[in-house]
Amino acid sequence: MPAIHSSLNFYLKPLFLSHSSISFSKFAIPKQVLSPRNLCALASAESAASHNGGRSGALSPPTVTEELQRIDVNPPKGTRDFPPEDMRLRNWLFHNFREVSRLFGFEEVDFPVLESEALFIRKAGEEIRDQLYCFEDRGNRRVALRPELTPSLARLVIQKGKSVPLPLKWFAVGQCWRYERMTRGRRREHYQWNMDIIGVPEVTAEAELISSIITFFKRIGISESDVGFRVSSRKVLQEVLRCYSIPENLFGKVCIIIDKIEKLPLDVIKNDLKSAGISEEAIEELLRVLSIKSLTELEEILGGAGEAVADLKLLFSLVENFGYSDWIQFDASVVRGLAYYTGIVFECFDRDGKLRAICGGGRYDRLLSTFGGDDIPACGFGFGDAVIVELLKEKGLLPELDLQVENIVCALDHNLQGVAATVATILRGKGQSVDLVLESKPLKWVFKRAARINAQRLILVGNTEWQKGMVGVKILSSGEQYEIKLDELE
Repeated sequence: MPAIHSSLNFYLKPLFLSHSSISFSKFAIPKQVLSPRNLCALASAESAASHNGGRSGALSPPTVTEELQRIDVNPPKGTRDFPPEDMRLRNWLFHNFREVSRLFGFEEVDFPVLESEALFIRKAGEEIRDQLYCFEDRGNRRVALRPELTPSLARLVIQKGKSVPLPLKWFAVGQCWRYERMTRGRRREHYQWNMDIIGVPEVTAEAELISSIITFFKRIGISESDVGFRVSSRKVLQEVLRCYSIPENLFGKVCIIIDKIEKLPLDVIKNDLKSAGISEEAIEELLRVLSIKSLTELEEILGGAGEAVADLKLLFSLVENFGYSDWIQFDASVVRGLAYYTGIVFECFDRDGKLRAICGGGRYDRLLSTFGGDDIPACGFGFGDAVIVELLKEKGLLPELDLQVENIVCALDHNLQGVAATVATILRGKGQSVDLVLESKPLKWVFKRAARINAQRLILVGNTEWQKGMVGVKILSSGEQYEIKLDELE
């Protein structure tokens, strides 16, 4: 019996993969003993024996399970891993997002990635509805992975109510999810930088937001020759539609259609507008106005008394004071695809025309009431992490972000490993980064390691030096070497 037991113990391991694939021709073990039914019985007997004081070493074959398969090591389609080199780039980008926000006096906020589905389907627009990652949770609640950050911001503002004084200047850097067709710079998950101003009705808020984006571009080496801003106002469309007695409830739908004007043939746009209930005469006038690229020409058509022209003229005047006139241009076709925008809208584009919009935003004065709150004037923008990285690649502006560690500490004798750990602790306590060699390694390996992590100096703990209470130091950039007492090591 012991012989059979040892054979079973050794040869039943492949049953985790497939019991039918084992050849028994070399073993004197009856096949019926190895049938799945008998194996289960043996396992049950083993369990019963152990519960009844039986020997723990009794016969216990492995549980027969489904065939194990190698998993796909790639992340789900449209998502990304961030190995160290990519994480360094992401951290660099986020640092610049946060630093610009700080320079403009904004406070950071964040929201759950998982939100109520209703938050995104009330006023966001049909495209967002179709792109939601949404499901019913175990509490029978409809939830969704956030596709953008602005509705979550609105929810938080309503929640805080009058406990926070206006104006609010908040920013966020968060992950967003959309199930959409992937192109260059477009994924199904991305990180987004949002800056929002709540409680300021004047277009000075939009001017400030555009200024913050331009400040960001300048920090990372992007100039007005690389990118520009197209600016318009939703009120332009409203004034045109009002002339043709188009119902107010069709406005959002018209904006969503117009937002696709550069992506779809003109005939398709016309047919979609006609299907939405817009007359042919109104469609022709609408398309004529949308082709305007001059604020002066717009004023000639709409007159100077309307809010649309007045807001835009004030914005362009403020732009001159901020000093970024070369960055922006009027373009009546810019409406943005989200239904909640109400006034000034803008988007940033690359002047070579190789990429999709880099960022975009505008005014959304009536968003809060769609969630049951009191309307507060507000505006903001969203800036994704994917397109800007593509632009930096295109322009050869990606920073070199190699791993850099200030010290590498190595014990030259295994018995001195504890001393090396003490040296590392002292230096870390002084705010210095330390890569501690955790194994006994030859010096050749240590030097290669130091070069790979771009260490500034090598600290060696050897018997001779340590007997004097000292350690050896080598400055790796110059080759300078010296010994120093541990308490003098800086």
